[in-house]
Amino acid sequence: MTHVTLRPEFETLVDPYAPVGQVGTGFEFTEGPIWHPVHHFLLFSDMPADVRRRWDAKRGVVEAKRPSNKCNGMTYDAELNLIVCEHATSSLIRERPDGRREVIASHFENQELNSPNDVCVHSNGAIYFSDPWYGRMPVYGVERPRQLGFQGVYRVPSGGGPPKLVVDRHLFDQPNGLCFSPDERLLYVNDTTQALIRVFDVEADGSLANARVFASGIRSELEPGLPDGMKCDQRGNVWVTAPGGVWVYSPAGELLGKVRVPELVSNLAWGGPEFRTLYLTATHSVYAIPVKAGPRHEPYMSGRTSTGPDAGSAAPASPQLASGDMQLDPRRCAMIIQDLQNDVIMEGGAFADSGSPGHARQQRVVDNVRRLAEAARARGVVIIHVWFIVEPGAPGVTLNAPLFEGLVDSNAMVRGSWGAAPVSGLEPRAGDFVVEKMRMSAWEGTRLETILKATGRDMIINTGAWTNMSVEHTARTGADKGYFMIVPEDCCSTMNADWHNASINFAMQNVAVVTNADAVLRGLG
Repeated sequence: MTHVTLRPEFETLVDPYAPVGQVGTGFEFTEGPIWHPVHHFLLFSDMPADVRRRWDAKRGVVEAKRPSNKCNGMTYDAELNLIVCEHATSSLIRERPDGRREVIASHFENQELNSPNDVCVHSNGAIYFSDPWYGRMPVYGVERPRQLGFQGVYRVPSGGGPPKLVVDRHLFDQPNGLCFSPDERLLYVNDTTQALIRVFDVEADGSLANARVFASGIRSELEPGLPDGMKCDQRGNVWVTAPGGVWVYSPAGELLGKVRVPELVSNLAWGGPEFRTLYLTATHSVYAIPVKAGPRHEPYMSGRTSTGPDAGSAAPASPQLASGDMQLDPRRCAMIIQDLQNDVIMEGGAFADSGSPGHARQQRVVDNVRRLAEAARARGVVIIHVWFIVEPGAPGVTLNAPLFEGLVDSNAMVRGSWGAAPVSGLEPRAGDFVVEKMRMSAWEGTRLETILKATGRDMIINTGAWTNMSVEHTARTGADKGYFMIVPEDCCSTMNADWHNASINFAMQNVAVVTNADAVLRGLG
């Protein structure tokens, strides 16, 4: 069986001839796959049989829990506690390593939920879940009357509390799979009955806004299958179960291709040591397919230690490792603010035609960096401004690369000029350091490392412009030198989103902890 390429980008995600391997079969109806990042096993539900099963390469398939309350969607939180949607109890629950079972949500406005179906966790700890009424039907749940007169999508705040309805109660017929975009600014929710995917903006308070249809017509008269499970990859593409297997959409909503599977697919999850295997629950079987693209980074994927058979508690070996739940000692941290100068990111600057002012606005990079810097200063973090500065005529700048040729041709970054000045709001404050450079990297030919060693800093919060040039070069060299590099991606910008995402989702992943400003602030305490 070969997969279906509709756009060339599809073949950068999965080989069109990638084998579809069966890792287990003979089940009644499988759902809810989730991979344990420490112990390397797959959990999935055999829903009608009321059994949760576990698969790993050594032991194959074994029972993990019976009865399972006909569980459906599952995930882990940042501490590797198992979060489970239970059809039989109409509850969303948390299972801890010591066996404790905690109810996260069971009622809305004093009425029982329908049957929590799928679930995802935000990096701030908030939990979002869908609530169709499949779990009140025979076979897939326990047949019983419904108490709510609608099917919603809910959010449970990170600190707990009653679920909050985050969509119009009459918008969905049967909300099902849901997932965040890589930057968590979007939440995708599909509707099995309406055969479509909607996308929402995630507001700062966790609410959803600006509902619109992302993809529709996800059905076929020739093959069975409808939207059910759904995940986002690291590049922002959306993978959704559909007729014939899994359909893959670009962030713009273009159908890129179809992963073909022999059975009706209900759900999917990335797994394997490097998260480059796609596991699919498909009616009577579970399948595995090697893929080229990894998943969007979810909080549980940073887990490093665990106890118990199905879940555990994460304790990062170093404070920089868990981007969803960092613990940063401000006394070890320095924040670099690099190249956020008028010529680089402002309208009227020497490089405005590159598109950089537009992307800087899109990223809100000035506001985010200012906010992070102010909070970091208050906590004792060293702030280091790194500026590209040349003398009039650019003496000493070698024209060995197009970037430097463009700088000289544009008469940019000249000392004392408006273009070389920091953008408004990011001027140095008392106690800050300023480092000048004439290359892309903040390290090359500068006193940066002298300042870091003198102040005892080995963890660097790396911000600025441009993501794929100065920021990336600084991260790579810093990692080589033994520093812990932290890149809050919403504090960086470049010429456009494509260049930014390529750097953030690929190059940076191997040399830095990629996160966001809010996570860094939480980490600093």
